[in-house]
Amino acid sequence: MIEIKDKTSCCGCASCVQKCPRHCISMHEDNEGFLYPRVEKSACIDCGLCEKACPMLHVGERMAPERVFAAKNPDTDKRHRSSSGGVFIALAHDIICRGGVVFGAVFDVKWEACHGYAERIEDVYPMMGSKYMQSRIGESYRLAEEFLRNGREVLFTGTPCQIAGLKIYIGKDYENLTTMDFLCHGVPSPGIWRKYLKENILSDEALMKTASENGVHLAKDMPFAITDISFRDKIKGWIGYTFVVRVKQENTDSLASMTHEIIIDNNPFMRGYLNDVYLRTSCYSCKCKNGRSKSDVTIADFWGIQELMPDFFDDKGIALVMINSGKGMECIEKLGLMKAETRLKDVIALKSNAGFSERIAIHPKRKQFFDNQEKPFLVILEQALKPTFRTVLKRYIIKVRNKIKSMQK
Repeated sequence: MIEIKDKTSCCGCASCVQKCPRHCISMHEDNEGFLYPRVEKSACIDCGLCEKACPMLHVGERMAPERVFAAKNPDTDKRHRSSSGGVFIALAHDIICRGGVVFGAVFDVKWEACHGYAERIEDVYPMMGSKYMQSRIGESYRLAEEFLRNGREVLFTGTPCQIAGLKIYIGKDYENLTTMDFLCHGVPSPGIWRKYLKENILSDEALMKTASENGVHLAKDMPFAITDISFRDKIKGWIGYTFVVRVKQENTDSLASMTHEIIIDNNPFMRGYLNDVYLRTSCYSCKCKNGRSKSDVTIADFWGIQELMPDFFDDKGIALVMINSGKGMECIEKLGLMKAETRLKDVIALKSNAGFSERIAIHPKRKQFFDNQEKPFLVILEQALKPTFRTVLKRYIIKVRNKIKSMQK
């Protein structure tokens, strides 16, 4: 029986929920906004299938990629709509064209992330772009297995722990299954994202205030609706990506409409995420990164490529593609991507992508942040990001040491 006594031992993949033959396990949100399994003990028959389906109880071995590439999609429109190089949409398009099914994260009607599947290319587009929160996996593993058993090709994308959960749930190799994960910094709390949205984006009053603070003035007498939220928009380029909320306003007088782009530089939710304030506890010591998920392909932003491969670099987005299996290489080779091979050790030496790190230091004010949820998000975030006396002292000592060294030269 799955029983969560230490939350660091649960990644929230929901494999146990889908594996239970009695359907007596369900996911419940804790006070930090993360989902954890809960067993209805009166219905449990102690079959042990939930424990066998848990990737955190059956941790895989590290696996170095077979080959490593820089890659970009020659279709500039698709690359522009992607977070990095447009590799996912190229592979998804290939799978769909062969009658296959693609699984990935999409926004629901409340602008929260959940996993879904697509059998048409137009339904793949919502899966494009980074969504910085843990997606609800739902019954995606069970549905994927059903498609596989019926002979359909399946591309399943997700975080390393979601791919590890899928693999152990299925329990066998399917030739018609291709898996793709990404270098993951960790997943921030969906509950905190919901709080940020409610206070700053979703209500009319909050959205108008946020828009005004960021140089966009919405007409009060015109109805409007959010049409897109982009965490990593390339409106200012790939390197200088920014958070953008697109709003459509209907002009009832002329029947015309206009789209406003609210560009939120230095977005507060992203600041908290990138400073590790509200990651899932299991993310601070990840057991699924660096090949442990056994995905066929791992993708990421190729940060630092301008130093390593300046001739291949441009500011439209470059993907780092790590091939983990023969199937993965076969899939990538036929996509017609622009590619340049490199070495993993050279990529890691750049120290530009924190996704390689399996251990992340827990933010010293993480507990304080979650203990003060009755206060507005922006207030408790600023309190959390304010450096401690110890941090200030450490920075001062380093500054003095560096000054002394420069004087001795």
